[in-house]
Amino acid sequence: MKIDPNKCVACGNCIPVCPMGAIAIDPAIGRASIDPDECVECFACFRGMSKEHLSSAMVRTIRTVARLFRFRFDPEPDICPTDAIVPEDLTWPRVVRRAFSDPQVPHESTGIHGRGTAEVKTNDVTERIKKGDAGFVIEFGRPGVGARFRDIQRVTHALADLGVEFEEQNPVTSLMTDVSRGSLREEILDEKILSAIVEIKTSLQQVPAVLREIRTIAREVDTVISVGVSTRCDERGNEVLREILQREGYPTYRGKTNLGFGRVTARHPQTIAK
Repeated sequence: MKIDPNKCVACGNCIPVCPMGAIAIDPAIGRASIDPDECVECFACFRGMSKEHLSSAMVRTIRTVARLFRFRFDPEPDICPTDAIVPEDLTWPRVVRRAFSDPQVPHESTGIHGRGTAEVKTNDVTERIKKGDAGFVIEFGRPGVGARFRDIQRVTHALADLGVEFEEQNPVTSLMTDVSRGSLREEILDEKILSAIVEIKTSLQQVPAVLREIRTIAREVDTVISVGVSTRCDERGNEVLREILQREGYPTYRGKTNLGFGRVTARHPQTIAK
């Protein structure tokens, strides 16, 4: 994303729209600009503002005259008066920024919108997580913080050393060159995104080791990490995971209970092989 300096009138309306704080006005030239390293290509500025097509020369002239008479001429705060925000044609590897930051763009690897698989958002009916298994969703980044794939790789490397199983239909997994080591493609490591989710599966017995490893690495990476963990209840509906989490010092909340009434629409490879 860029701002056309020939159109920009430095009204500043686009600054609060950017979730990464990547837009600023350069007082030396009187124009707004976007920091390409901090921009995650979420398109919030492009879609989040109404656009008028006023003459930039006219707007600048009126604003200059207004200052002389000590009054202001500013557009409404949700409007770019000269349509100065311009999307760029994204190429590899920068295009991954938009895939993980723009909720209206589906991932090529999954065909769905969002950062994880469809199953992690809906209902667990494919038996991907079986009895005795624990499923983790590890989320990186937040608006205003973001995440770089280099930090994500530090975590996936550590998880791979524990022998976890990466969900093969997850968008981050699709970018791995060596799933057994959790290694991502070298050319994307410095790309910054709004957020990403890594999905893994392991045994219930290994849950404490995974939590401790993530807690250790979270202190070393330049992003925010959130962790969700789930398992199947036993036949009586008991939450076998609760005791494990409490021993590790984590309060537990039953945030979601899947009853299994869903219809399998996308079979997991392990289910097909059964």
